[in-house]
Amino acid sequence: MIDKATVDRILDSAQIVEVIGDFVSLKKRGANYIACCPFHHEKTPSFSVSPAKGIYKCFGCGKAGSAVSFVMEHEQISYPEALKYLAAKYNIPITEKEETKEESEARVKRESLILVSEFAQGYFSRILYETPKGKSIGLSYFRERGFRDEIIKKFQLGYSTDERTGLVNAARSAGFNLDYLVDSGLAVKREDTGEYVDRFYDRVIFPVHSISGRVIAFGGRTLRTDKKVAKYINSPETEIYVKSRSLYGIYQAKSSIVSKQKCYLVEGYTDVLSLHQAGIENVVASSGTSLTTDQIGLIKRFTTNVTVLYDGDQAGIKASIRGIDMLLKEGLQVKVVLFPDGEDPDSFSKKVTPQELVAFLERSEQDFMSFKAELLSSEMDRDPMQKARLVNDVIRSIAVMPDAITRAVYIEESSRKFNIDESLLQQEVAKVIRQNQIELIRNEERREWRSTTINSSENIAALTMPEKRKIPDFVNDTYCEFAERELLYYLLKFGQHKLYLEDEMYVGAERDRELTVAQYILTELQTDELELKNLLYKNIFDEYFKLKEHEQEQIMRHFLNHPDKKVSELVAGIIIQEHNLTIKHFIQALVPEENILGKFVPKAVLVYKSKVAEQANSNLCRALGEAQKAGDTELQKELMEQIRIIMQVRNTFARELNRLTL
Repeated sequence: MIDKATVDRILDSAQIVEVIGDFVSLKKRGANYIACCPFHHEKTPSFSVSPAKGIYKCFGCGKAGSAVSFVMEHEQISYPEALKYLAAKYNIPITEKEETKEESEARVKRESLILVSEFAQGYFSRILYETPKGKSIGLSYFRERGFRDEIIKKFQLGYSTDERTGLVNAARSAGFNLDYLVDSGLAVKREDTGEYVDRFYDRVIFPVHSISGRVIAFGGRTLRTDKKVAKYINSPETEIYVKSRSLYGIYQAKSSIVSKQKCYLVEGYTDVLSLHQAGIENVVASSGTSLTTDQIGLIKRFTTNVTVLYDGDQAGIKASIRGIDMLLKEGLQVKVVLFPDGEDPDSFSKKVTPQELVAFLERSEQDFMSFKAELLSSEMDRDPMQKARLVNDVIRSIAVMPDAITRAVYIEESSRKFNIDESLLQQEVAKVIRQNQIELIRNEERREWRSTTINSSENIAALTMPEKRKIPDFVNDTYCEFAERELLYYLLKFGQHKLYLEDEMYVGAERDRELTVAQYILTELQTDELELKNLLYKNIFDEYFKLKEHEQEQIMRHFLNHPDKKVSELVAGIIIQEHNLTIKHFIQALVPEENILGKFVPKAVLVYKSKVAEQANSNLCRALGEAQKAGDTELQKELMEQIRIIMQVRNTFARELNRLTL
């Protein structure tokens, strides 16, 4: 690990204009520099670099961050690798900090597992090309499937004979600890005899590579026709291989995905090989597993455009269509291609020329909504209830999209396609979004600082003391993204500034107590037992208070150069805005923000709490309507009491906001 002193020296030396200038042609405009964004196609420059703030921001695609995050994003490398790149650029020697015994042992074991896996890959490849059985069985199979040697070698395919200890004996002879073979999933130790035997035997072998090209796992396909023998066996999960975080072919595909800004998603190993052989290299496979959020995150590192290739098997399509909603939820643009009945990417690519295959993919692409409608169109035409189910299915897909504009476009398109009133679709989408948000919030970790539960009578008593502005404890299912972002703005930019409050704003605090902006925000949220609901915002908020003893500039640099690109991009995007929502009316007055913190930080907190109360009231009113329909009088009484309480809270916040605005 790179020691902190070296990291600080790298960050001090890295000039953002110099770093980005190595990759992009920058032109000076005023105090900043501009260019066409390297992360998306554009003709008019919207990519801005601020040397004073050490930040870049694209106002087209939204990417933002520091010099380190730029190198990470552009070169698709990790945080430590980006630091080493910058160290080399500025001739800074890397000093690694001394590892603990546990860290050293874990690193050595992980590296040993990778080394033994790479040894196994070499062994399987040698068997394939250099032994009689390998040539006559394994190599013949691959060639009969139409795979050329260049593809076989590119993906490092191999063969294992029917000898049960072939790899074990080879690894023993090479001096490997056989326990590492077991830990990497390559061998099994028999409990009765203690003998080590191969997991993979009498199969053709497909190595699985990490994103950096290291061999981390294997898949083996039998060539027997015996129904009792599993067609495929795969490596178990190990310290170096987590199936849900891996995609077959990602290493070989990543450069093509970046250059073409599209990723084809298929199911199996041979689908990937066949498309590569046809010249389509921007393709990965989920390897027969259900698509996971981590796998989607891998794709999203390189592109936000995904085309899912489905076999022409109706039953299989309907079973795997859930993956589309997962892709949409992560903000990806999803297209779908359906192959002719009985065909898959592997078989179809063998029947057409590469040019015909490319033309077919381009011609057959359709958005997810058209795909779902086409898939169920025959049933929909015969049965109105099937149409209702289809529309509800499309509504659920639209509701998971994070971008409001994209949702609006699809709602409008759905209205035309299904001949349903657009306002009705908007209402239904909003309802699903609320349900999803409530479900998300209920599954979140309970509030860290909650220690006591306040009953209804205590809530009412608290409301007789307006200065406490107490949010009732039954409010737990609200989400106010823009208000949370506003609080982060003040926390990150001015957290260590002294806050000079008006007399009436010293709630629950001594008048002569010196408060910082960070202390005030934290105290106000703890008073009402509130926490940010956006998980990324919450993580940044929590991490801030672990660093609060540092200077503001150090804290800012920590977040702008954060190892997590999502964090550095978000923070850069927040602080690059010269004026936030709360003070937009003071832009023309040119009042320095730090001079008006005493008014607008409390206002931002009140806006946040008001939105919490407002959404809570809306949720309670909906729940009351449902209780009335169900005829549940007891629940109605309870909800009406809670509505009365939350209305008092809203009124209190409204009065305070009016006073601050005057």
